[in-house]
Amino acid sequence: MSTSALRKQEFDWRRRSLLMLLATLPAACITPLSDPRGRSVPPPAGQPHMRLPEVGQEWVYAVRNVYNQEVLDIVTERVVSVGAQVRIERTGQHAGSLPDEIQRPWGTIEQDPHWNPPQVFPVPIPLWPLELRAGWEGHFRREYQVLDKPDYHYHWSLAMHALGWEEIQVPAGQFRSLVFRNFAQFDSNELYYRLESERTEDIWLVPEIGRWAIRRSSGIYYTGGKGDDEREDFWEWQLQSWK
Repeated sequence: MSTSALRKQEFDWRRRSLLMLLATLPAACITPLSDPRGRSVPPPAGQPHMRLPEVGQEWVYAVRNVYNQEVLDIVTERVVSVGAQVRIERTGQHAGSLPDEIQRPWGTIEQDPHWNPPQVFPVPIPLWPLELRAGWEGHFRREYQVLDKPDYHYHWSLAMHALGWEEIQVPAGQFRSLVFRNFAQFDSNELYYRLESERTEDIWLVPEIGRWAIRRSSGIYYTGGKGDDEREDFWEWQLQSWK
């Protein structure tokens, strides 16, 4: 088994163990957000295609802390320009104006505001599987920058694996989604003592809406002089409405 596959298994085990531990605590203390429950379904008839972007398309997400179910914000993402770049304007009810998402072209990300700080890929990197089918895998190596340090470049290695089709229910409706997993190993731009940094995402992608119904993101990193890993935020984006 490859090192990347072993890392993914280790990360999944740690995340499951943490959630199991949280689930045993008294409800008055903390109750984690349960894993999304999708029903396995056959793939769509024919070749599925992602909805093409048009100005005015919009998706609204509730952003929650998975560890305690806290609603952190309600974020609206709206397509404001389509051309060589696809620009998606983002606004939070709590946070206000957020950095834009920029795709170049559709389906590859140039400016990814999903992480903090936002990442800029001089060579865009795929945002979802290049083939919308279960079993597809891809591995991409890029350099990224951050907005406040344009002269510095950092390594980003992304493994993407399409797991299968599920029918998922969210406040915006019921959708057939392609579930895929991202696993990234990267050089951190934040802390000099981070020796290793890893992030994982589980995403329920809905071709008919051109975006995801659910996106779950978390990360861990290792520090010098300490044997344990440190955890980043564990957040879930769940679709409330779309047009």
